Amino acid sequence: MSTKFKARAGAASLAAAALAAPAFAGPTYTNDTGGSFSWYGHFNPSFQSFDDGVEDYNRLVDNSGSSSRIGFWLNQEFGENTLRFRFETSFGFRSSDGVDQNSTGDNVSWDRTNIRHVDLQFDTANYGRFSAGQGSMATDGITGADFSGTGLGASVAVADPAGGYTFRTGAGTPSTVSIGDVFNDFDGSRLGRVRYDSPELAGFTLSTSYGTDILKDDDDRETYDVAVRYSNDQVGAFAIDAGIGAAWSEKTGEEDRRDISGSFGVLHKDTGLSLNVAAGERDIAGSYAYAKLGYEANLISAGSTAFSVDYYDGSDMETAGDSAESWGVAAVQKIDAYNVEAYLGYRNYSYADNTTTTYQDADVILAGARWKF
Repeated sequence: MSTKFKARAGAASLAAAALAAPAFAGPTYTNDTGGSFSWYGHFNPSFQSFDDGVEDYNRLVDNSGSSSRIGFWLNQEFGENTLRFRFETSFGFRSSDGVDQNSTGDNVSWDRTNIRHVDLQFDTANYGRFSAGQGSMATDGITGADFSGTGLGASVAVADPAGGYTFRTGAGTPSTVSIGDVFNDFDGSRLGRVRYDSPELAGFTLSTSYGTDILKDDDDRETYDVAVRYSNDQVGAFAIDAGIGAAWSEKTGEEDRRDISGSFGVLHKDTGLSLNVAAGERDIAGSYAYAKLGYEANLISAGSTAFSVDYYDGSDMETAGDSAESWGVAAVQKIDAYNVEAYLGYRNYSYADNTTTTYQDADVILAGARWKF
């Protein structure tokens, strides 16, 4: 395994370097009445090498941890208040969690489910923010507190690099258990929703929302949730980011569920060392805990360099009494002059259940570069 890993890592490093391309910045247009228009986006192509214990699969994919996308903001001030409109869509490129041993999928396959935001927001000076439209529920991102700087290569969403692949049994045959089935972070989603965010008070904000899936046909899922977040970058030599939330979902033909999840991140600003932890539980099945140690420093003039090591431990995700574990290492190098972040991540997956079936470990290397414009 070590020889194979070295060969695959070498190919991945070359792919990451080749993807670092020049960038340009989208302009911002303003009017005389406090209005503005700005657009943004990024490309995030990756080289994926997956080993299921029997065979290797090498593909070019879009990193689903931060899919390639484009969007724009419209802002208009009304005295102390601001009305905002946001549109954002992913390009629909083949995603890292959308391929498996038997299918590479389409290179590009866009449909309306790739729309991320069609969101109207009203920011008030004293009463918080009111939002309506397709966008983030209150708990979206609640498990993502992370100061490591390596989110492109490793995050609590450990299934993102290879979620579509299935485990091999000990006998070498494909199983029906996919990585995405047994590794979940119970983070919030994006839906057609109404949402309220309170003003910040001593670093705390309260959010709540109600939404339904308006982009999929014949999906009547309804979700309501609440979240509390805390952020403070002036705690002596430390910065802190934390959040906890609960979401309740109902869908015809499925059992109602309740998810509780949250995360906590702390950064020692003088050394660049960070610790990030997350945990979650679904009442009808599944719980996990996650921890990451990170280090970020300016080691070269091009931009900051970040490293991390992390570990995920989940249980009862697919069947009662099962166990899913994953560990990973990642590095991210920023190239500030070109708005590029080159990354390399390695992740190992293991799974066991209470049947007589055994499962082989699997691993994946994901290397690429995100170019922001």
